[in-house]
Amino acid sequence: MALSFDLFGTLVTADRPSEPWDAVSAALSARSVRVPDDWEAAYRSAHREYDRGREAPLDEHVRLALASRGIEVTEETATAAVLDAFDSPVTVRDGAIEAMAAAAQRGPVAVCSNCSVPGLVERTLARADIEPRSGHSFDAVVTSVGCGWRKPHQRIFEATADALGVTLAALVHVGDDARTDGGADRAGAESVLLDEHPLPAIAEQLREGELC
Repeated sequence: MALSFDLFGTLVTADRPSEPWDAVSAALSARSVRVPDDWEAAYRSAHREYDRGREAPLDEHVRLALASRGIEVTEETATAAVLDAFDSPVTVRDGAIEAMAAAAQRGPVAVCSNCSVPGLVERTLARADIEPRSGHSFDAVVTSVGCGWRKPHQRIFEATADALGVTLAALVHVGDDARTDGGADRAGAESVLLDEHPLPAIAEQLREGELC
């Protein structure tokens, strides 16, 4: 059996800016990028269409929003700005360390997370210190911005199973959102939702060999 964990809302709780356009504006200004006066409107407008289930990378969105106002920035600048804008303190949820440690004793373990900000999942994991504190490393980190598809689309679960070297039928995905994380069931894997199985209980079930 292989396990994957959702990150935000499952393993960690993270603060998020209530007005993200302001956070991105500050990060752009810190890089000497001119921010248009109507930046909120530009940020909140769609600038390209994506296929259903596709991730819309936030750094790309920011570049397109600026370009719509005649301002060009490099991909590197946009990526660094959005990462800084959304990088924030995190709190490791109760039972997360124990669940990770117990899961690693059963088989390969991954993070499977929706996130439109390149690098944010990796930075959050580093901030949370889940791997050092559990004594185990994740065998794979799969993000929607990395693979191009958001949960509940089956392709992100396929990417997670492939990264762990297992079939979808052998993958159990743990998450907090029935709509997105529950997509594992429709993809051919199995979902375990925190509403029914809190992390401390999942850790105990894994130690006892009773989960799934």
